[in-house]
Amino acid sequence: MMQTSPLSRRSFLRRSTLAGAGASAFTIVRPELVRGAGKEKLKSGLVGCGGRGTQAIENVLTGCPNVEIVAMGDLFEDRLEGSLKQLKEQKRNAAIQDRVKVDAEHRFTGFDAFKKVLASDIDIVMLATPPGYRPEHFEAAINAKKHVFCEKPFGTDPVGVRRFMAAAKRSEELKLTVKSGAQRRSQIKYLEALKRVRDGQIGEIAATYANWIGGPVIQQKGRNPKWGDMEWEHRAWYSFVWICGDQIVEQHLHNIDVCNWFMGTHPAEVTASGGAVWRPKEELYGNIYDHISADFVYANGVHMSSYCRQYPRGCYGDVSELIVGTRGKIDCHKMDTPGHNPYVQEHVDMLNSILGAGPYINEAMAVAETTMTCIMGRESAYSGQRITWDQIMQSQLDLQPKAFDYNLKMDVPPLPVPGVYKFI
Repeated sequence: MMQTSPLSRRSFLRRSTLAGAGASAFTIVRPELVRGAGKEKLKSGLVGCGGRGTQAIENVLTGCPNVEIVAMGDLFEDRLEGSLKQLKEQKRNAAIQDRVKVDAEHRFTGFDAFKKVLASDIDIVMLATPPGYRPEHFEAAINAKKHVFCEKPFGTDPVGVRRFMAAAKRSEELKLTVKSGAQRRSQIKYLEALKRVRDGQIGEIAATYANWIGGPVIQQKGRNPKWGDMEWEHRAWYSFVWICGDQIVEQHLHNIDVCNWFMGTHPAEVTASGGAVWRPKEELYGNIYDHISADFVYANGVHMSSYCRQYPRGCYGDVSELIVGTRGKIDCHKMDTPGHNPYVQEHVDMLNSILGAGPYINEAMAVAETTMTCIMGRESAYSGQRITWDQIMQSQLDLQPKAFDYNLKMDVPPLPVPGVYKFI
């Protein structure tokens, strides 16, 4: 059986039932979709072998003793081999090393590596590439009838997220388990706070606040002259809108997702502003903003005040959510529980869903709606326009390149200027 946090089975089932808007009541996954049962090993593959993908392997193998990793894929061979080396050599991984069973024939590189991972003998695929690829990879995973651990966000543009949503509906029809990388949905204190809200302990929600203020994410110190434009943008992916989505989408999604989760829906409209103040006008810093402030409004009139900001390291920081009710409030700041790792627990929850040892979990649509919420806020800030949910759901914005090659020439769009940038 999988390792669980130190909770009784009854409390585990109760809190798992609250695991998000995408979770239904207790449902056993159809056995024909699950090869492993009982003490058998479930086989998993990874697409995207950067830092987050490598951590996902560590997390799933730490929490789930009956899982082994048998296939890995990445755009770059050095990233794939570096991930394997880290998993095999670091002392902290000693207890899981014997379940990393990726032979030479199941190490795939290139733009089609995800297809080869999915064609391998796996039950679960973990998607951890930069988010620009998430809709295509998720759609392929569902078509291959794989259970999915899907790192957030679920796309970077409305066209891609709607593609993801279509696959999400199919995953629900197939009763496939989909666990997102929005790990707060598996975090004890957040689940307890959600129950308090659902039980009416703070009254009706009157306002919500979401903040992510911190240092920047920079993957590269500079550009290797041997790298073509497309390779460079992949290696420094957080700096480019098409592959990253900007901070509000890639990072601040965590906080916005908590507000949507507690509200039980997505906002109906948003008015936002932002820009780039400290980020230098240099190639390394790409074309994303370093701050966005957004006023989201839900259909019932409740506002979510959202603020994300990247300062140089050493400045003020605040990563938090605040839920204000008519009879109280919940401050979701530093809601850690000693001995409880939500990054491990989310994989435990996923495996229990797959094996029928816990409630069925599918967070695909809920977190897709949060992703679209974040894109809606970004597009409002970029354009200087109020944007509604209906408008973003009909938007034809498609940021994906039409060709893929390591040396492909790519012109970086200028930093968006409200009044010049057009929302489409």
